[in-house]
Amino acid sequence: MQFLFRDHLLDTDRRELSREQVPISVEPQVFDLVVHLMENRDRVVSKDELIDKIWHGRSVSESTLTSRINAARKAIGDNGANQALIRTIARKGFRFVGDVETKLGAVAPEIGRFVQAPQAMQAPQAKLAPQAMQAPQVMLAPQAMLALPDRPAIAVLPFTNMSGDREQDYFSDGISEDIITALSKLRWFFVVARNSSFIYKGRAVHMHEVARELGVRYVVEGSVRRSGDRLRISAQLNDVSTGSHLWAERYDRELADIFAVQDEITEAIVAAIEPQLYAAESFRAQQKPPGSLDAWDLVMRALSHYWRITREDNAAAQALLEKATTIDPAYGKALGLLATSHIFGAHMGWADMAATVPVAERAALAAVAADREDAFAHHGLAYTYLFRRRFVDALAEFELALQLNPNFAMAHAFYGVTLCYAGRWQDGDAAARRALQLSPRDPLAAIYCGVIAYAQFIGGNYAECIHMARESMRQRADFVGAHRVLTAAAGMSGDSELAASALEGLRRTQPGISLAWITRELPMLREEDRAHYLEGFRRAGMR
Repeated sequence: MQFLFRDHLLDTDRRELSREQVPISVEPQVFDLVVHLMENRDRVVSKDELIDKIWHGRSVSESTLTSRINAARKAIGDNGANQALIRTIARKGFRFVGDVETKLGAVAPEIGRFVQAPQAMQAPQAKLAPQAMQAPQVMLAPQAMLALPDRPAIAVLPFTNMSGDREQDYFSDGISEDIITALSKLRWFFVVARNSSFIYKGRAVHMHEVARELGVRYVVEGSVRRSGDRLRISAQLNDVSTGSHLWAERYDRELADIFAVQDEITEAIVAAIEPQLYAAESFRAQQKPPGSLDAWDLVMRALSHYWRITREDNAAAQALLEKATTIDPAYGKALGLLATSHIFGAHMGWADMAATVPVAERAALAAVAADREDAFAHHGLAYTYLFRRRFVDALAEFELALQLNPNFAMAHAFYGVTLCYAGRWQDGDAAARRALQLSPRDPLAAIYCGVIAYAQFIGGNYAECIHMARESMRQRADFVGAHRVLTAAAGMSGDSELAASALEGLRRTQPGISLAWITRELPMLREEDRAHYLEGFRRAGMR
């Protein structure tokens, strides 16, 4: 269907909005919101109805709904003052009041045959690609092609039971269902609902066929083989658009507790997949002309810089995130990552902490206001609170981020460093090791190792601290945090040669570091921890 209004054209089949034939970048939720208002322009649409249709009944704050309405108005050339197209009806809802001409969109010959959707697919929690969301009562016939949504979509196929025992299907199905549920918590990927992806159970189907029929870019598939008390699970992530395997892993486990094994494998797979998806999207964004980048593309590019944890890359990430938030001022993920990037830069000694914290705090608070369900937003606020010395609030925000996404490896690690600064080094060590266990090939694994090193330093385990600091530097040679803790541990260990070498390396990566800077900038709750750290640097030769 095509809607023509003023000088705009909205095409629901192509999921495109254009003005005078120039495409307009629109967030998927905003696009769906405009479509729903247009389709129901003969009446007032209540806030509850919008939440049910666009957010599928999830808890949504007033500010989130308001930001999406504002974004919708901006996209179609309206504003809150004039309300010439989208009018707010006090205490009732919203109505599209502009003049609209409709006509059927061009339909490809192979598309156009519809079948009734299974009843289960109509449940509000079913999470389909946006096209399917707009018409939940129908689904395209298997041979039809769904256009790719603006944000990446992913399907998890039912894992194949290779055990030869049909009674084991429940376990392989359970793994697939748990992965679907866990991936859905990432929020920034469309995850095809179980009822849609499970139509391929027991069928030999080509990956491209799955992509065409479900409208996805990425497909997760795997197999389960049980032999006695041993279990082998294989999984892989495929980019169907390029035909490449982005990630693959095999897990061998003793089957002592089948449910514990199922949970462990699900966590490992999801935590490993998340950074691979971001990396693939970042690569895709880098292939686009700069002028065509939308907010999502800019965030993906920013992540690729942030992961390199250098001064120059951190600055590049911030510039891209600023552009993303200019396009979408209520983009929770972009704002949360922007806050994190600002604080991280000051934490590494690349920016003035006193000037940085207020900037980061504004971004973090805006992120949470935009989307209280986004783990990245709470991560940014938690990290900011740490450098406000609000330890209780920082820990609470990290814990909330991890409730929203238990497989968020980066949040586990930064939660760990906060626990260390609060004097709970054993808990901090466990949190950072959890991050490394969840995502051993994570782009930020150097940070995770550095946090473990710092925890071990607080505990007085200097040999282990030095080992983990060196492992961190092996992965990211310029990571300032690893250079700092290596220098302090070398000083405390009495190895004068190592201490001198470590201090020299630290001064190269953070030229302005001093005992005064450490005392002033690093948020240590316990005075004995600060004195211990400073003593390590003194013994290494720092003044």
